[in-house]
Amino acid sequence: MAIQISSAANPRVKETLALAKHAERARRHETVVEGEREVRRALAAGIIPHTAFVCPPLLSPAGRTLAAELSALDQARRTLLVEVTPELFAKLAYRGDSGGLLLVIPYPDVTLDSLSVPHPAFIAVIEGVEKPGNLGAILRTADAAGVHAVIVAAGATDLHNPNVVRASLGTLFTVPVVEAATEETITWLRQRAIRIIAARPDASLKYTAVDYTGPVAIVMGAEAGGLGADWAQAANLHVTIPMFGQADSLNLATSTALLLYEVVRQRSG
Repeated sequence: MAIQISSAANPRVKETLALAKHAERARRHETVVEGEREVRRALAAGIIPHTAFVCPPLLSPAGRTLAAELSALDQARRTLLVEVTPELFAKLAYRGDSGGLLLVIPYPDVTLDSLSVPHPAFIAVIEGVEKPGNLGAILRTADAAGVHAVIVAAGATDLHNPNVVRASLGTLFTVPVVEAATEETITWLRQRAIRIIAARPDASLKYTAVDYTGPVAIVMGAEAGGLGADWAQAANLHVTIPMFGQADSLNLATSTALLLYEVVRQRSG
């Protein structure tokens, strides 16, 4: 049965509010998921929340269905279900349209060794991504394009930042996402004979002039620094996106979308 909390001084509420800080998320290996769509995708991926906060007056019909799923997990003693007032939920939520649902979940336990990708593999590698919104948008594109896995190498932003979850619209839970060191990622790709295609602004080969129908990893670097020297040596090919205006680069999420959908275009015949 759900417990009732109405005070922001409650220890469980304080613990949840503390997850706004990266250091606390990293220490506890927990993060926050809010919103109907995001909660639905997390549950569909088999993620069992440690705590589920529900505000009944804010629930839509779809939200009530999700609340019933969370109640079943609570009854099975797999999740702690907490009902809160609208005023308290407003303090807990990161945004104003969360629909009365907020989860505290463990970090997904996905590693390179646990990844199993079909043939021909379609991998996206993002090195040094700096903005949670960019990473979330890339995950949405990866989900839409049918990417088999996203590897975040040398990430400058926290993969488990609630803003990544929000910007991804919950697709963080629909595509396998792994954090790994650059050297480890290169070794993993080479062991599986996955061709490495690195995007670089100084490359001479247009990204549309490459065959992507075999096993391939599209490797993108941060807007500020680009890809590191390790990728320059490891890449089978370097490609560029033609630029005809004054700007010398595109937003990272936009550039990634162009390359991923070129793979889709070619594989769709």
